[in-house]
Amino acid sequence: MKKNVAVIGVGAVGVEILRILKQRKFPVGDLRVFARSSRTITVDRQDYQVEAMEGADFSGIDIALFAGTEGEKGASVLYAQKFIAAGAVVIDNGNDFRLEKDVPLVVPEVNKQKALENKGIIANPNCTTIQMVVALGGIYKKFGLSQIILTSLQAVSGAGRGAIQTLWDETKEIAANNQSVDSCFQVDKRIKNLGDSFPAQIAFNAIPQIGGFSDDGYTSEEWKVVHETRKIYADDSIKISATCVRVPVFNSHSETVYFTTKNKASLDQIKDVLKVSEGVEFLDPARKLPLALEADGKDPVYVGRLRPDPYQENSFWLWCVSDNLRKGAALNAVQIAELLLKK
Repeated sequence: MKKNVAVIGVGAVGVEILRILKQRKFPVGDLRVFARSSRTITVDRQDYQVEAMEGADFSGIDIALFAGTEGEKGASVLYAQKFIAAGAVVIDNGNDFRLEKDVPLVVPEVNKQKALENKGIIANPNCTTIQMVVALGGIYKKFGLSQIILTSLQAVSGAGRGAIQTLWDETKEIAANNQSVDSCFQVDKRIKNLGDSFPAQIAFNAIPQIGGFSDDGYTSEEWKVVHETRKIYADDSIKISATCVRVPVFNSHSETVYFTTKNKASLDQIKDVLKVSEGVEFLDPARKLPLALEADGKDPVYVGRLRPDPYQENSFWLWCVSDNLRKGAALNAVQIAELLLKK
């Protein structure tokens, strides 16, 4: 049965939602695209007419996919209830409803049954969280998890289209002012006029801050990983700590994950689980590396570099990469919409 679908927002995630709806042959009846202002956009040589949100009539829409805005109040705060009142189910990629008690926070490979318990709105988790809970999902189900320590190396696309342009512009400026590799070490490589996307220069740099700092020294991005993971697994007993770093990569996040299982597990048992985990492509042996460049434009979470902690029982390291605009945002939202088709 075809569904009338609305996509709200035409930034990097919104464009990816449009692309994935088409690629996965989602049974769209009428497709409406909304943003702050009306215009025409082109995605993969197909034109889409964008309607202005203000004053629009939302009747007749079955599923509303909000692309979301990290770090600020998104369109869903203003418009989600209007879509719901008109008869739609809202799938929100923003941060505003994720931890609300009556709002399911869904990653289909992990807790798809929650999508059908919605009261009009379903939340899409943060991209960093999605990638990690998919990588560890099968392990959690079989062995349980007592501890997770994450370090994320996050691409600039996670901060939006403007951030992608910032990395490009800064890199070009530095390259233009330094005519050889040696000269890069002899002159000031800093950018004089920084953009608004990051708290420091991102080109040829790594910034250990994503989001604002809380009094305990952790950032909002790091606390998202903690609270969202516990909600998705429905397990507040897991000890979770994270460091989130922005790196000069255009797209696809990389994560190094240390985890300890509640129940006894061997390296071979963990490998066996990863090989059959939904949404995971396990790369073994160690010499075959999951790389951010190779994850770009693809759906799975690629996992490798699995190894045991030599000093702590039932504890392991893994490395995973995933396209943060796809599985970390747009794809996960469309997969949730596909679950609603079955209902």
